[in-house]
Amino acid sequence: MFQSDENGLFAIHQVADITGLSKQVIRKWEERYGIIQPKRMDNGYRIYSQQDVKTLLKMKLLSEQGHSLKQAALLVKEVREEPEILLQKEKSPNYEQWNEYVFQLLEKGMHCDEIELNFILKQAYHHLGLERFLTDIVIPFLKEVGKKWENHEWDEYQESVSSLVVRDFLVQIRRNYQYREQAPFVLGACLPYEHHEVPLHLILLRFMMKGWKTQLMGPSPAPGAIESLVCKLKPDVVLLSVTTSIPFETDPQLLQRLDQFAEKQMDVAFYLGGQGAAAYLSDYKPRAIRVTNSVEDILNSNN
Repeated sequence: MFQSDENGLFAIHQVADITGLSKQVIRKWEERYGIIQPKRMDNGYRIYSQQDVKTLLKMKLLSEQGHSLKQAALLVKEVREEPEILLQKEKSPNYEQWNEYVFQLLEKGMHCDEIELNFILKQAYHHLGLERFLTDIVIPFLKEVGKKWENHEWDEYQESVSSLVVRDFLVQIRRNYQYREQAPFVLGACLPYEHHEVPLHLILLRFMMKGWKTQLMGPSPAPGAIESLVCKLKPDVVLLSVTTSIPFETDPQLLQRLDQFAEKQMDVAFYLGGQGAAAYLSDYKPRAIRVTNSVEDILNSNN
């Protein structure tokens, strides 16, 4: 049923898998609010376009943000682009930029189909190239996976399978990427007790595209492991990532010790990023570790 163009068609069960809406709700929104007009096959079955799916996702998002279904339907029909006044900008996926690969990944992720997930990722990577693959496919897909898990549309197994398949695919790309022998070297590390490593993979791939040699420590390294590896490998840059506040809650002196260590590494630049750092930094301001969530700032500072 999937096509590789903007006129790609979906059966209603595929639309349900992608959007998280039941078949009954999809039919109800069509019949009661007229937000979509799916075509019908000769046997009477509905077939939905990519634009139909995007419209359903917009209405769903608006209803989740507090609009009544009637209001959401009016907004969707009146406004074809997503203005900031309608959607909370920081939480709103740009559905208009989604392509068929994101839709396919969501459908296969719903069913935890690892083989198909890998196949779709490979197709998208070879079709789009690395930069567009990351920005147009991987990031939107992972954000939607996280949203579905937070909203209890997907269980932990569905979220885990989808995230791990993407992580493993990104690892393969990094391992097979060529770099010059004298390339600058960046080491990425989650803080101890931090298990979310996918953001670091994405950041390291950005460095890799700029000609850097990259290496990543595994999730939740043992206390002292970061310091030991830095002394052994002598990287030019160390990227520390913390998505949650768990590392600081588990070890309140963790950042202070790392900062003291960083002060002694005169030839190594240390950076800390991630949502988990924000709350803790109100109590401790590091002297040697620069806090930033901008990859471009780091790259520009180390050219």
